[in-house]
Amino acid sequence: MFQNIIEVIILSAIQGISEFLPISSSAHLILVSSLYEFKSNSLLIDISLHLGSLLAIIYFFRNELVDTKNNKRLLGLIILGSIPLIIVGYILYSTNFIYALRDVKVIAWTTLIFGIVLYIADKNRFDKKISTNLNFQSILFIGLFQILSLVPGVSRAGITITAARILKFNRLDSSKISFLLSIPALSGASFLSFKDILDQPLDLNYLVLIAIFSSFIFSFLTVKFFLIYINKFSMNAFVIYRVLIALILFSLIY
Repeated sequence: MFQNIIEVIILSAIQGISEFLPISSSAHLILVSSLYEFKSNSLLIDISLHLGSLLAIIYFFRNELVDTKNNKRLLGLIILGSIPLIIVGYILYSTNFIYALRDVKVIAWTTLIFGIVLYIADKNRFDKKISTNLNFQSILFIGLFQILSLVPGVSRAGITITAARILKFNRLDSSKISFLLSIPALSGASFLSFKDILDQPLDLNYLVLIAIFSSFIFSFLTVKFFLIYINKFSMNAFVIYRVLIALILFSLIY
């Protein structure tokens, strides 16, 4: 029992931290899975981990989400920006092509390439803000880039921040856009996964509750401290980290 709890907490940490940082959660899951086979991992636990992250991001941005009178335009733009990912993601999922992309070589190269792209996009100082510069064209541009996150190793957070930086949004607001876009993305992923277990008996045990709670805590703290960090520093640390992860994956492959 104790080992199962430790495994779920480790999985929660991987989910909560890598989901919102531009470092690719899939690359980390591959690395950890290659070192240790989690006996507690299951589709239900996976859904629970995503649910914890979803609840955390909703809670963190609760004021923006609840204040629909002042933020109706922002919420509309976030929904609009999520449509491309939802459509393409559903097509790839329903045709099972999404599973063909889960290749270690693909993950290694995308982790490296899109880490470099993030570095290039983040080099200059920009000052566009959500409140004054986020519009139909910009959110659609970011939303189209977000489709690339369906390829493991790209990183949903990384590619959306990259797209926002290309459009000259400052680092803080680029990150906020990425986090807000994660709400529909996580909701869609959870819904598709939940459909897969509807015909299965649900074992709602203590591990599910631990997974949701732990993922919530790790996700909330990651978002909170990342926004503090990114307000003062560049993305260079995450770029270097991605390169190192890619090199480790290359060493496992070749």
